[in-house]
Amino acid sequence: MSVPLLYAAGGVVLFCLGLYAIFLRVHLLRKILAANVMGSGVFMVFIALAARVPGADADPVPHAMVLTGIVVAVCFTALAVALAVRIEELSGHSRLPRKGEEGA
Repeated sequence: MSVPLLYAAGGVVLFCLGLYAIFLRVHLLRKILAANVMGSGVFMVFIALAARVPGADADPVPHAMVLTGIVVAVCFTALAVALAVRIEELSGHSRLPRKGEEGA
């Protein structure tokens, strides 16, 4: 198994773990962390795609996309944490109400 393929497989595993946690966790901070894990998985796949030709220089376009993605991920995290804090201030707990609960 080559190193880029190993990175791509690791990225897919991270993405699936994050997706699993987003759907099953109810705490907002855990959902935010799961989204960040999913983003890290996507970044790993992009890095693996950049080195798809053995012996050649890596493609710089996926690397630039990953750098842009890191900035977007930081902005997303800041906005999501601000929204989670606001939800906790308004509702008194840091999770979204489920169907049938009060406020749903």
